[in-house]
Amino acid sequence: MTRPPTAAQRRVIDAADPVTGRLKGTEAQLAGLVKRGLAFRHPRPPHDHFLTPAGHRIREAEPPAPEPDVDTGVFAARVGGEEAAPDAGPSRVREVHSAWQGLLELRRMTNPDGATDRPCGWERTHLVQAAALALEAAGHEPAGQDSAGYRVRATPQPEAVAVHEPDPEALRACAATLQRAGWQVGEHTEPRTRRRYLLASPRRA
Repeated sequence: MTRPPTAAQRRVIDAADPVTGRLKGTEAQLAGLVKRGLAFRHPRPPHDHFLTPAGHRIREAEPPAPEPDVDTGVFAARVGGEEAAPDAGPSRVREVHSAWQGLLELRRMTNPDGATDRPCGWERTHLVQAAALALEAAGHEPAGQDSAGYRVRATPQPEAVAVHEPDPEALRACAATLQRAGWQVGEHTEPRTRRRYLLASPRRA
């Protein structure tokens, strides 16, 4: 059975010539489509790649829900405390904005009622990345190796993440952002340190 294409491969398929099925993409993308039986390499020069009948069927069908590129290695939301954090320049702002818009589109496509004001299935299986993206996209400052800021961490509880932020006002601002992004948020106190932190889980309705 043919495996479904990745989000990147799907974009290559969708951009194929509508008449000939000629494809443009990286060598890796085209080779991946050939491996899946969705494209073939023409034997004569210039050895262009074209969609197979199976590839054409996928192109003409309703597109499957893609995963937003928020944890693919190309882009990763800042969870706070990373050893090698990306530069926080204008290009990073654009990447974060694009990832957030992609996530909203994923919500629209995959939530049964098309709602964009509450998390979707992808977010429920990528809790830390989803919560971190909501915070970074709203302009909150993630913690560095030697600087304060938010830190999003997994918890033993199902469908819940912890958000730590030493500044009480910043912690409340994080709570407000997550609530606007469709998360249920409660503020708690760590028994040992007495520090306040957030426990957040995706809202279902």
